[in-house]
Amino acid sequence: MAERIALIDYGAGNLHSVANALKAAGAGTVEITASAAVVACADRIVLPGVGAFGACAAALRALPGMTEALTVRVIGGGVPFLGICVGMQLMAERGLEFGTHAGLGWISGEVARMEPVDARAKIPHMGWNDVVPQSPHPLIDAGEAYFLHSYAFSGHDVVATTMHGGPVVAAVGRANMLGVQFHPEKSQRYGLALLERFLKWRP
Repeated sequence: MAERIALIDYGAGNLHSVANALKAAGAGTVEITASAAVVACADRIVLPGVGAFGACAAALRALPGMTEALTVRVIGGGVPFLGICVGMQLMAERGLEFGTHAGLGWISGEVARMEPVDARAKIPHMGWNDVVPQSPHPLIDAGEAYFLHSYAFSGHDVVATTMHGGPVVAAVGRANMLGVQFHPEKSQRYGLALLERFLKWRP
């Protein structure tokens, strides 16, 4: 039986591009969904995100039962989870964009505006950068990926970094969870390879 992959629609994601990339990577059924019931039965879960941390967190929490279903399925059930861009940032305890906003609290740390040591580095950080593994992770290889963000994570469970006027967290991960600051769906061969590994991942 084909696995059910839930791609969460909370009005803050580049959904169809992510769905197409998952299918190109070998996914069977990708369900774009705002339903907690679908997430509660999913075999793999992808949380995308584009925009401000607070607005995305509020939109996710506005979906009836969604954060509870995510916690039960990801934390309790151990299903493979991938957070992309703001979807990765929401894994943190809090975000400091236009105030302080609670995240899902799955990874210890916070998301704050980037302050490059090198003043020549422009914000937002936009374009192709190297992904440099910092600790072994089955989904993360060295390579080049596409980034677009003004805020960045700092905290625990960092598995990869990049450089943009100083070190920037590119990926976090623990157990069955991986979050990537870059966009796999825009990262061509590197991104598709990561999604292929995610679809086969048995954490």
